[in-house]
Amino acid sequence: MSAVGTAPMLSVRGVSAGYRTPRGIVRAVDDVDLEIRAGEAVGLVGESGCGKSTLGRAIVGILPEGGFVDGDVVIGGRELSKLPAAERRKARGEDVALVFQEPMTRLDPLMRVSDHFIEMIRAHRPETSKEEAREMARGVLKSMGIPPTRLENYPHEFSGGMRQRIMIALGIVLRPRLVIADEPTTALDVIVEAQILALLEDLKNVYDMGLLLITHNLGIVAQTCDRVAVMYAGKIVEIGTVEAIFSAPKHPYTQGLLRSLIHLDTTHLSSIRGAPPDLLSPPPGCRFAPRCPDVMPVCTTRVPRLTETESGQVAACYLYPGA
Repeated sequence: MSAVGTAPMLSVRGVSAGYRTPRGIVRAVDDVDLEIRAGEAVGLVGESGCGKSTLGRAIVGILPEGGFVDGDVVIGGRELSKLPAAERRKARGEDVALVFQEPMTRLDPLMRVSDHFIEMIRAHRPETSKEEAREMARGVLKSMGIPPTRLENYPHEFSGGMRQRIMIALGIVLRPRLVIADEPTTALDVIVEAQILALLEDLKNVYDMGLLLITHNLGIVAQTCDRVAVMYAGKIVEIGTVEAIFSAPKHPYTQGLLRSLIHLDTTHLSSIRGAPPDLLSPPPGCRFAPRCPDVMPVCTTRVPRLTETESGQVAACYLYPGA
């Protein structure tokens, strides 16, 4: 792991985000605080539908029509949420980049790889000539292990792993401060998955980027990240170092997730009973209370706050004083 700077490069404060639907407002992210420092990788984990991808898109500011974001997002000292629309667009790619899962659905099949780079680079730097943009693309593709001679190929002419490398290359070509990787190894075999993760680790170290890795795979987090943020039903319920979370998880939800992992010595399967709540009408108090084995009366009436349980580790649970 690289040395991590002291000042937060990303600061998310009181961010809520969601979607307006015919049935009402779905608050997929609810009052979330999160920090990432330069050169630090933070894994964001949780069940499907807990708000991980919505948080990533809220940071970048690209929620679909009907979506909304409240709160403050500060990257490198600039508050993105308060910038004019033109400056926010410029910040996407230069300050923060989002690497999507399933790159074949993100790359235009009618455009050559070179066209993707030229379009993106010149949108941010109009003074850049097409040949200069191609040269930038060749350099970043080479750093991804893709021969520059493949620049004029179409997306369908690449394997899934190489398409994902192209997506990462598009994200980092302008050297952003923060890269958000949303399930970057989905549908890839374990060999290619390991290569992509090693690549992200190298980029983080070489360019001192912050990395927010959104994933279901706790094994990937253990291998790649410095810290872990555990999300449940739109809220962050625990944050700590990888070592602390995996060796001594504090929140009952985190404990349940780790018990669900399968190891070589696993003799029986474990799961968390019940299902996540409907975010149109979440339960009062702690949202994990209906599924929690340690539930207390206070859990069903009051929302717990993140409180320090050990040095550098926080959890939102009434098992700990201060919640």
